Parts: sequence; structure tokens; C-alpha cells
Amino acid sequence: MGLLDEVLSMAGAAAGQQTQHAGALSAVVNYVNSPQVGGISGLQKMFEQGGLGAVFSSWVSTGQNLPISADQLQNVLPSGALQEAAQKAGIDPSQLAGMMSTLLPHLVDKLTPDGQIPEGGALQSLLKGLAAEQAS
Repeated sequence: MGLLDEVLSMAGAAAGQQTQHAGALSAVVNYVNSPQVGGISGLQKMFEQGGLGAVFSSWVSTGQNLPISADQLQNVLPSGALQEAAQKAGIDPSQLAGMMSTLLPHLVDKLTPDGQIPEGGALQSLLKGLAAEQAS
């Protein structure tokens, strides 16, 4: 089972929803990996600045992942970022926010298996591997 399948399984995507969730996950990975975000560490800064650092930290830690709502996610992400990611995925922005609120905690959790954010090179390799896996 690849990383994509694991994240979708952890997020509880039913068989019929996996294609749609895979498109959303692709948009999320591309967004996180974009220069405007700067990977997981950049995303962590956004959450800290938005007052949700504890939520993000729960995803990185080895304990239970705290939930996030679509509204909270929209408040943390830079203006227009969600719309841009949704457009690339061909999904309505509010629908993508809902999917991201389910997928993002699991994605961050899988990318930080030791409870720490990997160094830039290791994380970039994981994200590129996930992007390549989605393309196949």
C-alpha cells in the first residue's frame, strides 16, 4: 500500500470517493509543496500565526490528531490559496476545504512518522514521491 492509499484509508475515504479524494489530496500536496507555503514547516508557521499551532502540533506528534473544521482551515490558509488549489483540482473551494480538513491531518501525520518534521531534503523527497504516486 502506497502513501496515497494509506492517507485515503486513514481519512476514511470510501471506495467510490477515493478518486475525488485523490484529486483533493493531489491539490493539497501540490499546495504544501509550493514555494508560497514552503512545505510542512511553512504550513506549521501558518497554523501558528492563525492561532492553531496546537492543532498542527497534534498532527506531527505521535499522539491523537486533533480535528480541524473547514472554516478553521479557510481562516489559516492565505487568501486565495484554497481557490487556486480547488481550481487546479477541478473541485469547488468549499468542497475542497471540507476534504482538506479530513485529509490534511492524516497527510501531516504520515509525513512526520517520528513526531518531528523531517529535514527539508527528506520531506521534499516524500512529497515528490507522493506526487509521483498520484500521477501513476
